Amino acid sequence: MKVAVIGGGVVGLSATAALLRRGADVRCYEPGEPMGERSAGDTRIFRLAHIHPDMVVLADQSRALFGEWSERAGAALVDQVGTVVSGAEAGRWANAMAAAGAAHEMVEAGSPLLRLPARDFAGPALVDPAGGVIRVDRIRAFLVGEVGNRLRQARADALDETDSGVRVTAGTDSDTFDAAVICAGAGTSALAAGAGIETPSALEHHLRVSFPIRPDAPAPLQCWITEPADGLLGTYQHQAGPGSWAVGGDVDPALVTWAGGRQAAEQASLAAVTAHVAEHLPFVEPRPIGRVYCAHNPDLGDGLRFARRGRMLVTYGENLMKFAPLLGETLARAALDGSTPADAG
Repeated sequence: MKVAVIGGGVVGLSATAALLRRGADVRCYEPGEPMGERSAGDTRIFRLAHIHPDMVVLADQSRALFGEWSERAGAALVDQVGTVVSGAEAGRWANAMAAAGAAHEMVEAGSPLLRLPARDFAGPALVDPAGGVIRVDRIRAFLVGEVGNRLRQARADALDETDSGVRVTAGTDSDTFDAAVICAGAGTSALAAGAGIETPSALEHHLRVSFPIRPDAPAPLQCWITEPADGLLGTYQHQAGPGSWAVGGDVDPALVTWAGGRQAAEQASLAAVTAHVAEHLPFVEPRPIGRVYCAHNPDLGDGLRFARRGRMLVTYGENLMKFAPLLGETLARAALDGSTPADAG
């Protein structure tokens, strides 16, 4: 089969690689650098911990596939340092972990199981020992090598189903495929709508900021997801590199609207996250040393969503990096057999 993959983020590259392993003739369309938008940056958080048991199970399956990728890449793609979820809702996460049969512990501040950049925090904490840091830099190099010359630097402007297949138009060029997979991040909604498939289209600006880790911090630090505090609707934190701690914060939605512009949103996010570090993270210097920006859909939380019309399959969601190898396999199978995967979460 001849298959078009629209989007060269981590999901698109994963699907392209999985299709190639199945013998398909694949072309992956990406206008910019591979994994350069929503997949940008060098690290992400991996976790089995989710509020929904089915997501815990899928994350566990994805973790096993990351292991297979690591063997082929010749390098560890996930640093298993553990992930901690703290706050009043941690019990819900623990219930889902228990229902899925995943190893976890519930602890309080001061537990010897914790290695965080703060000594105190609100509420109990769930320790997910299988969690850790996804090495996006290594995954990017691995997947670009896997897809080789099947990656085309071009923007897919439109997809149309014809009697002979799916016609993909990119600038002045067009080609027809037996099937198409749309996984274009922020561009998914517009492309899907043109193909007659409705998906959530809202966007807002999001910023992740890195700060220096103080020499007296515990090591290795665990990844950390926190509850709302100090004007932030929650944070996710992890070690982004040697001596560098990354903090992403969900700020007041009114400050990061798409219409308000990227510059104002970045300034508001930077101020809120830096203030949080200064107030709550004694093992981190409140001195920004790096930023990662992306467009975020505020209407989507943890979850995997799929939709199909004819020969065209669409996938969308947030926080998809940790499911990349599983999504690649899932999308490849569905593209070749014409099925629609079940939603999760």
